[in-house]
Amino acid sequence: MTILTNILIALIALLHVYILVLEMFLWEKPAGLRAFRNTPEKAAATKVLAANQGLYNGFLAAGLVWGLWLGAAGTSIKIFFLVCVALAGIYGAATAARKIVYIQTLPAAIALAFILLV
Repeated sequence: MTILTNILIALIALLHVYILVLEMFLWEKPAGLRAFRNTPEKAAATKVLAANQGLYNGFLAAGLVWGLWLGAAGTSIKIFFLVCVALAGIYGAATAARKIVYIQTLPAAIALAFILLV
């Protein structure tokens, strides 16, 4: 179960690195416009805010990787950052797009359940 939990946490970290790239570097490119359903005008007006969001997603990924790197000693760090991911997803789903709850919150909640069962 521990290996499965760590794989899920690693996938969540990779997802947040991908979101970082979309928000910081691809916001005004076709991939970023599609992912966030933005117009070029809206993307241009919000690119600084998006880059800031991307940086925060990078911190979430870094925290999860840190917890994984520490192994069993990183369990509390993994839990903390998974809770952060889940809460960010709930807020994003409530304020931006409902699909965020499935993309961000649900995987974090599943990983939390796994980590707490081990």
